[in-house]
Amino acid sequence: MSPTRSGGRNLPILPLLMIIPSFHPFFVPAIVFVFGAVVGSFLNVCIVRIPKRESVVSPPSHCPRCKTSLRFYDNVPLISYLLLRGRCRFCGGAISARYFFVELMTALLGVALWYRFGLGIAFFIYFAFVASLIVISFVDLDLRIIPDAISLPGIAVGFVASILSSSISAPFSYTPSPMDSFLGILLGGGILFLVAWVYQLLTGKEGMGGGDIKLLAMIGSFLGWASVLLTLFLASLTGSVVGVSFMLAKGVDTKYALPFGPFLCVGAVLDLFFGEELVSFLLSPY
Repeated sequence: MSPTRSGGRNLPILPLLMIIPSFHPFFVPAIVFVFGAVVGSFLNVCIVRIPKRESVVSPPSHCPRCKTSLRFYDNVPLISYLLLRGRCRFCGGAISARYFFVELMTALLGVALWYRFGLGIAFFIYFAFVASLIVISFVDLDLRIIPDAISLPGIAVGFVASILSSSISAPFSYTPSPMDSFLGILLGGGILFLVAWVYQLLTGKEGMGGGDIKLLAMIGSFLGWASVLLTLFLASLTGSVVGVSFMLAKGVDTKYALPFGPFLCVGAVLDLFFGEELVSFLLSPY
């Protein structure tokens, strides 16, 4: 017997929910956007607390200056920051625009993932992947470290996802095979380890941290071995462009080095969305 609304005609609930998006084409992307913004708010907490090895659930969100706990209406993603004009309601201290930016970035990337993969299992796998890249990027920019608490479990999660995708009757779209993921882990970790070893051998200095090695291994586990090569190429390219631009704007400063982690994350996201197109473009002259 079909579920009914009280006092009305028989209206099957599930078919009704399925046809809502057809009448309102922005319904699903709007929900995904809100979901992404909420997750982005949580990522802001992770960016601050994970490097300090603090709990990401307790204590509740509070002003970074006066430490006053935020009320629920002061913690609404995106909206509260705009209404408060980027300041704490209690002490009036400025709140970094990064909080708003991370929420907006996560929301927009969520919508982009929905558009690219649809609202299925692949969406949630890669949303978790992209969310981890966001946290890693901002932690690396702030502190020049890549937390093992994210990269090491990420390697395992990416590999397990590839196993699950090959074991069910209808494999996940776009995810690599277990062998592809395993080779991605080996190549991602091995290639940067080799680069770091050769650089240290030639110069006597550490040129690349272990965090970058683990990060590229995580990227390989989610995207496969071929994507490791493209990600590394794109990271090197974008890093060179940004580095040269920075030096031209600020002057050459040999004491300052840009962290490589955020560029690896950018390269991975570009590969995730445009990998096939970029490979076709790069190989088109041949």
